Formats: sequence, structure tokens, C-alpha cells
Amino acid sequence: MGSGKTYWGSQLSKKLEFPFLDQDEMIKRKPKKTITEIFEQDGEEKFRTLEKEALYMITEGHDKFILACGGGTPCFFNNIDYMNQSGITVWINTPSEILLDRLIKEKSKRPLIKNLNEEQLYAFILKKMADRKIFYEQAKIKIDEAPVLLENLIQKIFHA
Repeated sequence: MGSGKTYWGSQLSKKLEFPFLDQDEMIKRKPKKTITEIFEQDGEEKFRTLEKEALYMITEGHDKFILACGGGTPCFFNNIDYMNQSGITVWINTPSEILLDRLIKEKSKRPLIKNLNEEQLYAFILKKMADRKIFYEQAKIKIDEAPVLLENLIQKIFHA
């Protein structure tokens, strides 16, 4: 969350001329609800099921594409294994301080963090990073640089 998946996915899409797909946008189509509404009305378990369904629909329906997946997508239902089998996975390993700065500005749009103060948000970020690291480390490419540079990202992808 807040690492730049959508931004960098969009930039890669333009540069490589591949379709850009946002998993959250696909998820919202089926129940015709926002991500916040799905979490609030149906719960996280339902959201994670919709997330998996969207992942499979996207990968099975497209040959070449750039996907911005949700931050939790690799962590459920063995999705990281499926993602690695289906294409080149990239982990943008954004420092926690940068994530905090970004997410403070976007809290109202994000159901998991909207009610957290700054201290709670930072603790949330650190916990999520620790919990998800085992999954993220399985990505084929890890981007540690800050700021991310598009040409470096492209070079790493094509030399993976």
C-alpha cells in the first residue's frame, strides 16, 4: 500500500506499450462496490476471494500486460506462486518512512488505515511489511532504489 504500484505500472505500460490493468478496479466491477464498501459490508475474507478471482481472470484473459495488484494479493491463496508462474513479478520495496508520508495523505481512501493516527499508521506499516515480507521476497525482481527510475526498472525486468 502506497509503494507506487499503480503509478509505476502506468508508467511501464506507456513505455512498453502493454495494457495497464489495476486489480482493484477489476475487483470493484463484480459487486459494483468500492473497495471500502466491500471491506465494510462483506469483510476482508470476501475481498480476498474477489481479489483472487480478479487475478486469475486478468492473467487468463491477457497475454502481455502490466498489473498493479493489491498489496495483500501475493499473501493469500498461494497467489505469489501463481503470479510467478504467470509472469514477471516485481516488488517495489519502498522505505517505511516514505510509505508513511504517502499514506498519511491518502488515509480517507484506504479502508484498512482510515481511522489510524500517525503513530498507529506507522506501526501498521511496519507490521504489514514484516508480515508480508516472506511473500514479497518471492518476487522475481526486487526494487530497493528510492527514488525508482523507470529506465532502471525496465532494465531489471528485461534482464530477469
